[in-house]
Amino acid sequence: MEKFTYVITDPAGIHARPAGLLVKEAGKFTSKLTISKGAKKGDLKRIFGVMALGVKKGEEIEVTCEGADEAAAASALAAFFKANL
Repeated sequence: MEKFTYVITDPAGIHARPAGLLVKEAGKFTSKLTISKGAKKGDLKRIFGVMALGVKKGEEIEVTCEGADEAAAASALAAFFKANL
């Protein structure tokens, strides 16, 4: 299992456009990918799971990757967050 945390820097938080791109990026991997904020969790491969968290600027999220390609998924998703959110 691979995990990483990230503090959102985008002024609008995780809104529709980057959430769609994030789900598309997550869909490239076979591992189970989960995003969480506090006690709330969502499936990174489903846009509603990501949007339901309502993540705002300055809030910390945790991404968990479990599966065959977890290391590659964690690396790619961490890079995506740094570049887009």
